[in-house]
Amino acid sequence: MLPTMAAVSAKTLQNLQFPTNPHQKPTKYRRTKTLLHIPNPQKTHLRKETLHFPLQTNPIDTVITTNNFDSHIVQLCLNGKLNEALSCLDSVQALNLTVEEETYVAVLNLCKGKTAKSEGRRVYSCLLGLKIVLGVEIGNALMGMLVKFGDLGDAWKVFGKMPERDVYSWNVLVGGYAKAGWFDEALSLYHKMLWASGGDGMRPDEFTLPCVLRTCGGMSDLGRGREVHAHVLRFGYGDHSIVVNAMIAMYVKCGDVVSARIIFDRMPRRNLISWSTMISGYGKNGDGSEALAVFLMMLQAAVGPNCVTMTSVVSACGLLADERLCEQVHGYVITHGFGCEVSVCNSLIRMYLSFGNLQDAERIFSRMDSKDVISWTSMISGYEESGLSDKAVKTYELMEAEGIMPDAVAIATVVSACASLGLLEMGIKMHQLAERTGYISYLIVSNGLIDLYSKCWCVNNALEVFNQIRKKDIASWTSIIHGLRINNRCLEALFFFRQMMFYIEPNSVTLPTVLSACGRIGALMHGKEIHAYTLRFGLAFDEFIPNAIIDMYVRCGRMNYAWNQFHYQKNDVAAWNIMLTGQVEMGKGALGIKLFRRMIASNIQPDAITFVALFCACSRSGMVEEGLRYFDLMKQDYLIEPNLKHYACIVDLLGRAGQLEQARDFIQKMPINPDPAIWGALLNACRIHRNVELGELAAQRIFEVDKKHLGYYILLCNLYADSARWDELARVRKMMKETGLIVDPGCSWIEVKGKVHAFLSGDDSHPQVKEIVAVLDQFYKKMAAAGYSGSEMKYQDISKAEVLCGHSERLAIAFGLISTAPGTPIWVTKNLYMCKGCHVVVKFISMVVRREISVRDTEQLHQFRDGVCSCGDEGYKGRT
Repeated sequence: MLPTMAAVSAKTLQNLQFPTNPHQKPTKYRRTKTLLHIPNPQKTHLRKETLHFPLQTNPIDTVITTNNFDSHIVQLCLNGKLNEALSCLDSVQALNLTVEEETYVAVLNLCKGKTAKSEGRRVYSCLLGLKIVLGVEIGNALMGMLVKFGDLGDAWKVFGKMPERDVYSWNVLVGGYAKAGWFDEALSLYHKMLWASGGDGMRPDEFTLPCVLRTCGGMSDLGRGREVHAHVLRFGYGDHSIVVNAMIAMYVKCGDVVSARIIFDRMPRRNLISWSTMISGYGKNGDGSEALAVFLMMLQAAVGPNCVTMTSVVSACGLLADERLCEQVHGYVITHGFGCEVSVCNSLIRMYLSFGNLQDAERIFSRMDSKDVISWTSMISGYEESGLSDKAVKTYELMEAEGIMPDAVAIATVVSACASLGLLEMGIKMHQLAERTGYISYLIVSNGLIDLYSKCWCVNNALEVFNQIRKKDIASWTSIIHGLRINNRCLEALFFFRQMMFYIEPNSVTLPTVLSACGRIGALMHGKEIHAYTLRFGLAFDEFIPNAIIDMYVRCGRMNYAWNQFHYQKNDVAAWNIMLTGQVEMGKGALGIKLFRRMIASNIQPDAITFVALFCACSRSGMVEEGLRYFDLMKQDYLIEPNLKHYACIVDLLGRAGQLEQARDFIQKMPINPDPAIWGALLNACRIHRNVELGELAAQRIFEVDKKHLGYYILLCNLYADSARWDELARVRKMMKETGLIVDPGCSWIEVKGKVHAFLSGDDSHPQVKEIVAVLDQFYKKMAAAGYSGSEMKYQDISKAEVLCGHSERLAIAFGLISTAPGTPIWVTKNLYMCKGCHVVVKFISMVVRREISVRDTEQLHQFRDGVCSCGDEGYKGRT
């Protein structure tokens, strides 16, 4: 009985047919397919022959026949009146009458057709309560309904309760598993089907084999697909067009276009689906020319295309990037009446976007009468891929205003645009939308969110998203490693890389990211291990890896290793740029200029990045005239239009040389609007030369545009501190606090015996901290005896120290001294600038211990030997 049983209403009884003659004999017993409703049911069988008995035994009383109820319910189902049919069924069961199997089948089919899940579950529960053995017809109806609802577990239970099954029974369940993406289960069930019926097997039909072939294609399992191909031939379906078309689709999805074409060519009769499948197959496998050739063959065979065919043809044209051919196909689409088809227009948009023709793509998009989510997503993706992230976001906002719900691709693309523009609030909104719609489970969305949060300096949010991903792919790991690297959490990046190696092999994108992290913290041994890994697995010369290896060695200060690797990349301008930048960062600007001349002599064409490094070399070497000459040379001889970075370098060149007024005049005469980085270069020059008035002007221009960049506040604090303007310094610190800017604590890294140790300023958690402090105290005493002032030995004013330095490199150096053999060079990397006090202390230590000590800060590499630094104390003279 159904959970909610209704009594027979008077209106319901009036609508049914009754004998009009009170003396008419009761209806004769008849044989029919019925389900007996028994108040205390024992396990019964669904029998094709059961007795129907009247409600009353008195022959003169009115008799209600079950046949009247059954026919009425079936008629209601045929008319689509589900609620009335269920109400009548409730009434019949309330009277303990029998119900024919066909009646239940009709109700179940109507529930399936209307996707009425709750009503269908009621009928299913009723049948379970009868404890009957399900026959083929009602069992198939139940399975079909449950599969439609996605209740595969209950469908499997029904399948198991059926003592007899036909081929439709197997087809329903195999198709249900395949549609749900449970490909292995679907194929396993198919093989059980072949061995069913006591080992004789159930013969698959023309509906079974296409479903199984689609399953093989869905999981790209060519081996199983060939096995099913053999079954097609064995069971005599080799000439059945539906089955053969499914075979072609299976082969193209598995990437075996040759086998698909052989089957296609052997078909005695090809229909439109055959042609469309073959054209689509070539297109999806990247062979646009062959797809068009098949299309021409189809036209010659007098087979007219439909919108599916034209969608594939247009997509194939996009692969060829032949603009003239694309225009011809576009003309064919218009003249043959496909211009109003949404799917064809979507393909046209993607076709034009494939070779960067935004104008024609926009024209098609704007003329579409109706746009679906693919239309909008295509335009959003096109803008983002063309570097127009702002247009991508605006297009999404228009899509949202139209009430179109975005799909996973649209959300991921908008998230990528937000990452490019730094739109954190918009990105959070997309994250919330992904959570609500369930698209957060798509890797393309989750990976995009990791990148967004990383680029917006919210790496902890990125870690939360990463930890929620159940099955992480290589892009997930690479995104979080890159995010940690750009957020100066390189030690964690190496930790995640080690974790990743247990689950998945790195690729040519992951490895450069990890090598960059090694270079940032001076993890030479880890970098060497990764270099060895690339050699062992044949990746050392793939894409960006060779230059990433050079960069790692340069940042670790191992120029000999870098030169050895450079010899394999002599024809790559990027390798020259890395070596040139390395010379500049080591304070060897003159050698950088010589390297540039050698590069020109080697017939290597410099690019925009080359001149950025070259201008920095001239700036560090005080070669103002030379730098200005190269600036003119870049424009006149190499036809490179200066960008904002080039202008910033020239401002730095003039400013460092003390030509502050000339630097300001240069900014005012620029043909493009200066960005904060250009004014920042002038502010840094004012800091060096203690020009407070001009520095304040530069800071004002910066904060008009960018109030969130911590580095500019630090430069301004430096300027006030070096000029003893303590009130102004306090004011800037208050501004930083109100803006929510937090200065990263000073952190230094040192690698000892293959292990990287990190030291935070003010942190005493290291197990050897007492020994470290004792070593430093001994050096301070020696410095005092040698006549050094207290301000040079001990930490400076704490308000300034927190901004400028943190002094963490002293702890790292002391640890290196007690952990390595005498005479061993010490290499330290830190995340902030090195203050004058630390510079003086390290020079003294190098003189006392007679060791070479290298400290890379955010600006350059300092190499201390016998009390002298390679920077020549540049930038520290006259500073407090």
